[in-house]
Amino acid sequence: MRFLTGAALFCAALFLSATRPASAGEVTLVPREDGAVEIGGRLLGFDGEVYRLDTIYGPLAVNAAGVTCAGAACPGAQVTRIALSGSPALADMLMPALIEGFAAARGLVVERGAEGRDRLFRLRLPDGGPLRAEIALASGSTGEGFADLLTGAAQIVMADREILPEEIDRAREAGLGDLSEPFRRRIVALDAIVPVVAPDTRLGDLAVGLSQAALLGLLTGEIADRSGPGGPEAPVTVHLPGQAGQGLRQLPEARVLGGRSPVASARRHGRAAAVATAVAADPTGLGLARVSALGDAVQVSLADGCGTRLLASHQSVKTGDYPYVAPLSLYLGRPRLPRLARDFLDYLATPAAQIAIRRAGFVDLLRDEIPLGRQGDRLALAIAEARPGNGLRELKRLVATLGGAVRLSETFRSGPRGPDARWRANVAALAEALEAGHFDGRRLILAGFAEGSGGSEASAARARREAEAVRDAIRAAATAADFDRVRLEVAGFGDLLPVMCDGGGSKAGPEQSRDRPSGDWARWLNRRVEVWLR
Repeated sequence: MRFLTGAALFCAALFLSATRPASAGEVTLVPREDGAVEIGGRLLGFDGEVYRLDTIYGPLAVNAAGVTCAGAACPGAQVTRIALSGSPALADMLMPALIEGFAAARGLVVERGAEGRDRLFRLRLPDGGPLRAEIALASGSTGEGFADLLTGAAQIVMADREILPEEIDRAREAGLGDLSEPFRRRIVALDAIVPVVAPDTRLGDLAVGLSQAALLGLLTGEIADRSGPGGPEAPVTVHLPGQAGQGLRQLPEARVLGGRSPVASARRHGRAAAVATAVAADPTGLGLARVSALGDAVQVSLADGCGTRLLASHQSVKTGDYPYVAPLSLYLGRPRLPRLARDFLDYLATPAAQIAIRRAGFVDLLRDEIPLGRQGDRLALAIAEARPGNGLRELKRLVATLGGAVRLSETFRSGPRGPDARWRANVAALAEALEAGHFDGRRLILAGFAEGSGGSEASAARARREAEAVRDAIRAAATAADFDRVRLEVAGFGDLLPVMCDGGGSKAGPEQSRDRPSGDWARWLNRRVEVWLR
């Protein structure tokens, strides 16, 4: 379809015949500027910004800002309808909270209803004023959301996982373009997959946490009984999300299993929250739940062989220092959406929206600052893991570089295919802050870290290259930034300051996740670029 505005539109109008026979749905677009030529045609649609007309020369798109519409078929006050479909992780709690916040920010009231399987949110002016928009939420699964997108039943997919290769192919075949393009995905909030047990669990003393080998063994049935100090030997009942007889591939929980099959006797539950509820009532239960929906279930920490334990906290999820972070995203069916839909997407980046995200139980995307003094566990581990010889000297260099600085929550870890959605989102966030002058007069230090292999010098060189790649990406994105006002530095610290020690993970079985590379928890967590500000 051709899209015409301004002078080009009215030049094109000279060729439209004034003798075109009138028919149902005919309208005339009258220019607001005197002397310009009117355009007539059959109205195909209007989204509040653009009229689409069928003319004798084919379809035209006309910007509503320059014309007024005349004719019985002219639309009245436009009611925008937005249909979203997908994961209940977004549809049940997160999106309703954000819709309410968006409406309040625009001075609208929300009326809730239902339409078939959809939850309907009607946005109108107060005191019974005109209806402005209808937002429909269909809660099923991420896969069902992409299916609805293909049939036209939804414009936006609510996803708790990355789009699968076959879904990309089907969308392309349906004429929707490449949904894997970065601009087609918006990360809204963060969640995490965590192992959980009952408060009165009989599975031994889990205060020490579960190693990767133990967690995989329990989930796959290789470890059928669990015992330890404070508890007798007991058979383990595994609880997982999803329908019975279906694999986990369509769920982010599949990342924990790394391509391996769960035990055949695992009990399945339709919702992630139902997993936590079932486990909380089962003293021999072990499940995979979402940190946003723990209920009465108790999260079990992830342990290495050095005494380090990781919990999915607000900070560890936001920085990615917990291995099973699950970004919650919106996939846009078409690059151009109605104006109100675009306004809603813009609202998601506001502080008000981030507060609503946190209140709904999810991890927001606001930038946090973490002082070096709060890195005590990592510094202790760094000292314990320091290499003989120049290890202490390198630690002193790290403290001298980062002392007095604060770590920002943006952290870069590449996926198996290179930079992933969170990597790119962090680049965009830092570029925007640089362009706005938030870091003027300060030093922004990109500190690269690597897994402990290849020797300290090789690790430091590899870590520095990763930091330089991040720096180059930020510079390329921050086209309006004044880099004379901020110092953007890189440093490579190799295997110093590990998140977990490299000796604690299990290498049993290949890692099949699309979200992170092969290897154990420690290797992937330790290979990163942190952002420090001083």
